[in-house]
Amino acid sequence: MGLSETERERLAGILQKYEEDPRVQEMNNYIQHGCVTTYEHCRNVARVSFWINRRFHLGADETALAVGALLHDFYLYDWHHTVPFAECKGLRNIFKMHGFVHPLLARDNADRCFGLTPKEKNIIRSHMWPLTLLHVPACREAVIVCIADKYCAVLEALYRNSQKPIGV
Repeated sequence: MGLSETERERLAGILQKYEEDPRVQEMNNYIQHGCVTTYEHCRNVARVSFWINRRFHLGADETALAVGALLHDFYLYDWHHTVPFAECKGLRNIFKMHGFVHPLLARDNADRCFGLTPKEKNIIRSHMWPLTLLHVPACREAVIVCIADKYCAVLEALYRNSQKPIGV
């Protein structure tokens, strides 16, 4: 699964200002899945989202799609050091776990740093659906990123010790 040279250039053009930002580069300091950093994971999701949109002729807003995908995990902490599931006592505490809260934190961080469009906010806030049951993808871009995120997470977990890029 690869993008053409023209597609890679288009995606790079959209994301350049974000990827050059030191706050986005900070995602390189945190591991997401296996040995993949949060930054690499977000880049993978952006590439896969772009590929899905182009190959299936979905007509998504490519700028919102790419920006939302790149910033969907812009929470800026090591989630491996949060309270583990086994230690969560009571239903209320389960909903404070990383999987439930990080979409809101990522959206708020990204909006504060870059000023997001409503579509980009929905992409980031809903990317963990259906886990975040009440935060449903409300546009095609959000659905695409939600699917791409799951695809990338599975591949990154399966190939957790591989140093080569996943199938994107």
